[in-house]
Amino acid sequence: MDWNPQTLQFLSECFLHTLLPAPEPRRRAESSLADASDRPNYGLVLLRLVAETSVDEQIRQAAAVNFKNHLRTRWSSESPILPPEKEQIKSLIVPLMLSATRKIQSQLSEALAVIGKHDFPKAWPALLPELISNLKNASQASDYASVNGILGTADSIFNKFRFAFRTNDLLLDLKYCLDNFAAPLLEVFVKTASLIDASVNSGADLRPLFESQSLCCSIFYSLNFQELPEFFEDHMKEWMGEFRKYLTTTYPALEGSRGDGLAIVDELRAKVCENINLYMEKNEEEFQAYLNDFALAVWTLLGNVSQSSDRDQLAITAIKFLTTVSTSVHHTLFASEGVVPQICQGIVIPNVKLRDDDEELFEMNYIEFIRRDMEGSDLDTRRRIACELLKGIATRYGDVVRNIVSSQIQSLLSSFAANPVGNWKDKDCAIYLVVSLATKKAGTSYISTELVDVQSFFESVIVPELQSPDVNGYPMLKAGALKFFTMFRNQISKSVALKFFPDLVRFLASESNVVHSYAASCIEKLLLVKDEMGEPRYTSADINPIFPLLMNNLFSALKHQESEENQYVMKCIMRVLGVADLSVDVSRVCIEGLTFILGEVCRNPKNPVFNHYIFESVAILVKRGCEKGLSVSIFEASLFPKLEIILTNDVTEFFPYTFQLLAQLVELNGSPIPPIYMQIFVILLSPDSWKRSPNVPALVRLLQAFLQKAPNEINQGDRLTKVLGIFDTLVQSSSTSDQGFYVLNTVIESLEYDVIKPYISHIWAALFRELQRRRTVKLIKSLLIFTSLFLIKHGPSNLVDTMNGVQPDIFNVILSQFWIPHLKMITGAIELKLAAVASTRLICESPILLDPAAAESWGKMVDSIVTLLSRPEQERTEEEPAVPDITENVGYTAAFVRLYNAGRKEEDPLKDISDPKEFFVASLSRLSSLSPGRYPKVINELVDPANQAALLQLCNRYNLTIV
Repeated sequence: MDWNPQTLQFLSECFLHTLLPAPEPRRRAESSLADASDRPNYGLVLLRLVAETSVDEQIRQAAAVNFKNHLRTRWSSESPILPPEKEQIKSLIVPLMLSATRKIQSQLSEALAVIGKHDFPKAWPALLPELISNLKNASQASDYASVNGILGTADSIFNKFRFAFRTNDLLLDLKYCLDNFAAPLLEVFVKTASLIDASVNSGADLRPLFESQSLCCSIFYSLNFQELPEFFEDHMKEWMGEFRKYLTTTYPALEGSRGDGLAIVDELRAKVCENINLYMEKNEEEFQAYLNDFALAVWTLLGNVSQSSDRDQLAITAIKFLTTVSTSVHHTLFASEGVVPQICQGIVIPNVKLRDDDEELFEMNYIEFIRRDMEGSDLDTRRRIACELLKGIATRYGDVVRNIVSSQIQSLLSSFAANPVGNWKDKDCAIYLVVSLATKKAGTSYISTELVDVQSFFESVIVPELQSPDVNGYPMLKAGALKFFTMFRNQISKSVALKFFPDLVRFLASESNVVHSYAASCIEKLLLVKDEMGEPRYTSADINPIFPLLMNNLFSALKHQESEENQYVMKCIMRVLGVADLSVDVSRVCIEGLTFILGEVCRNPKNPVFNHYIFESVAILVKRGCEKGLSVSIFEASLFPKLEIILTNDVTEFFPYTFQLLAQLVELNGSPIPPIYMQIFVILLSPDSWKRSPNVPALVRLLQAFLQKAPNEINQGDRLTKVLGIFDTLVQSSSTSDQGFYVLNTVIESLEYDVIKPYISHIWAALFRELQRRRTVKLIKSLLIFTSLFLIKHGPSNLVDTMNGVQPDIFNVILSQFWIPHLKMITGAIELKLAAVASTRLICESPILLDPAAAESWGKMVDSIVTLLSRPEQERTEEEPAVPDITENVGYTAAFVRLYNAGRKEEDPLKDISDPKEFFVASLSRLSSLSPGRYPKVINELVDPANQAALLQLCNRYNLTIV
């Protein structure tokens, strides 16, 4: 694409149309830009458009966003930007970014960071010197628009040092950045600090200066994250002096002004707290000299931070710092008399008590409230971090903390009792303290607390809320009570908990989204509780009396505004269907309810978790209903119209689920399967169905179901040829090769030898071709499983003959290079049995291996079988590192998610053999009795001494001998 007036006009019009509210011209413009992006120099032309000051800024900003996204998808993709264009972009982007307006500058800075992620520093050595040179010039001129643009870019580039795995290459890159950028960074930081000091009372706009310091602090964090660099250790005094100043100094001109002045100062203070917390965590010894001053500064600062949500981030980072100190060797700062009570009363209780903002979030955005409150994502909220501070102090001063908090809880409850209407927030605070300070027993779901007696607290504090006749009154207290019930479900006895099941069902009718979500979650979690023997504590007998009303209220809860896609309610439906007794009438009502919801979400799938639980609910209903003897047709009648909508309307998010449900339905049908399924089979064989990678595992699952249930129908026309064509396509890609083998293995399991005989040579040729291309552990293991299955189904002679029919003596090559050395890599109970039995039959039945000339191969195979059977998995396997293809997992629509309840039941092809070890030694014993003295000699010469000992042990265990 060339830069000329026509290109300028074309792109300007396209970007202008992308800003229009009307969908049709917007889509046309987006499509035109997508087509243009495939042409060479597209990125370069975009950059030229961004630089064209005669063009409207909105258009240039849209172009900058498109440019950034273009680089994200093309800089290192399979159809990348060509090297000459890359070099031109890299030469132009820095000066353009520095001269751009603020909004465009931020987009170009992000674009530059995208390039830097892939090319910096090795493939872009000119970048850092260019940034440093421009930074010095801008700093000398006090041009803080440019200074902040450069620092913002550096911050984006250096950000990788926080998250990347520590490797030698990463440390080399870090050293390069430190050697070049650490000194200029300090120089700018110190100069800006002096400008702030000089301008603090002058009335000058301090915002750009504070923004600059915040960016310097952010870069400080990135450059110090991996380890304490020598430069920063040498200059710690300068950095820490300024850090402390920002925590202890007030800036009335900014903090007292309207607008974002206070937020800008607080952002810098929060960054400082993050940095001193980092030093406290990683460089405690070097930081010790500054600790007392900073602890006092942070403590004092917290006393002055209001409860306004605008100041949350500062309060949270400050409390985090004190929490880190409390768990360190310097915890003695909290030992002085009166300190812990002061923390509890001055920091913890004020930050745990409900604020107006919390009530507003509860009412206006229940999903975010639950995410923070119930799902443990609230570590970055004042409530939770204040409790974490108490937990930290309790690690050293447990008794003191428990006594103070227990007393505080009683005080809060007394306050509530004195005036329930006016002081209901005190009760909420008491419940929150008990729940948040509880500890989880490692490796279990058991949660305990030493603050209160759980049973007593439940009966005196929680039960009154659960039994409240008004499900809509004081909803935040109801939510807190339900959360307590959920959290301590293991400690609350079954007899007590069962009394309140009807109340939990009542709360499903609450108008509060949070309350009916918590009620659903409580029921769902209770049904997961196990007794001491590992059996479910609550069974269908406990659910049956309330089952009709429970299901009615669950489905009704999904009709509340904003709860139409409530994942907690749908998960509860799934769990209840997995426990309750299912009659024909109940199953029909439930499947109709679920398919109605499915039809609604098909129009606009939004919540992937909710959608997953819909399909899991359908799958478990079908599975358990048919296990109870219900006809699968009951479910097909409701499901087929919705599944047809998904396929015909191209609801691609639901394709993997649809194929898995169809597979389940196919398997639950008797033979011959209804004709409607064979219409689906035609779609399944179409190459277009397999183009979208997330569909592949589900399509394979469906194909396996057809192969098992309709083997005769598959052997008609060219269907089997197409099935094997699918196998061949899948096996050629490393990401789908295992799926290709699933297809192939099911073909071998399901079809008679005469049916597959014409295709065997093509199958072997395809597999040998893949072995030539790549010899990965995954491919070789899959090949061994298939070869073993083939031998079990059709005998050693057919295996050897069909292989050698493709290429003379190829069997011996496969045996020596792949089978014998890699047999030990097989894992999984069924796979291990299959490989061990097949290998045993090979050495005991195959004329090739029974020939005395093959003694060496025979002995080595025995050695491999003994290794497989006698050594633990971790001793004999080497994990091949999995390298995921990140580009295929962008967004939930691109990922395959397996339906647990529609999973394929693993079939054991060797049901008649219970113990592969016994089969092995019994077969060897029989073989040796036919040629006494021959095999012990081979074993002695070719089997590893440790394996000889293991073989002897096996023989003794089963009272067998090798003679």
